Amino acid sequence: MVAKVKARFGYDDSLDAFGVHGAGGTLGALLTGIFASNAINPIGSGLLEGNSKQFWNQVIGVGISWTIAIVGTLIILFLVDKTIGLRVSEDHEIQGLDLSQHGEEGYYWEVPA
Repeated sequence: MVAKVKARFGYDDSLDAFGVHGAGGTLGALLTGIFASNAINPIGSGLLEGNSKQFWNQVIGVGISWTIAIVGTLIILFLVDKTIGLRVSEDHEIQGLDLSQHGEEGYYWEVPA
């Protein structure tokens, strides 16, 4: 998700939050509905033990989580864009945000003598 899907769709996610947390959380939630076991949790089993209801509960939970995340993100992006703006200038990106925004370099690439 981090390397191939982001490159294919070209979305801007410099911290790979969606690829790591969105995709990983979704997969983990769905697999919980498949592999849940009475041996671990006596009140619930998953699809492998014949309980399709738990899997569908997980699917619904993922859908609700995605909806909240998408709507919340769009609201936050809209508010930030209207107040301080979402992007820095191209010059600042080229210069590097550590220097342009904070007045210092985050990394020293020169090897000390």
